[in-house]
Amino acid sequence: MGQTAFHAPYGGSVFLGLRKNRAGVTEIVYDDGVTRRLVWRVTQALADEGRLSDALSRAVGQTRVVPALYAELKKRAILVEAVTR
Repeated sequence: MGQTAFHAPYGGSVFLGLRKNRAGVTEIVYDDGVTRRLVWRVTQALADEGRLSDALSRAVGQTRVVPALYAELKKRAILVEAVTR
């Protein structure tokens, strides 16, 4: 995986993306296009990164993306920690 990005389908500038940092750790990036940019580090090795991509694609389609992201990650038992707030 290099980078994977998801944009809000309703025309907003909300962005969720996956990336690998320099240490090779998977991170989730959220940007609302105006004021907030948040980054979380996935704290476990993922056997199936498709689960993570699915969680992001479902969350970005909701009106409240960050709470939806937490709910989707929880459903899939994917643990994250905040890098920036």
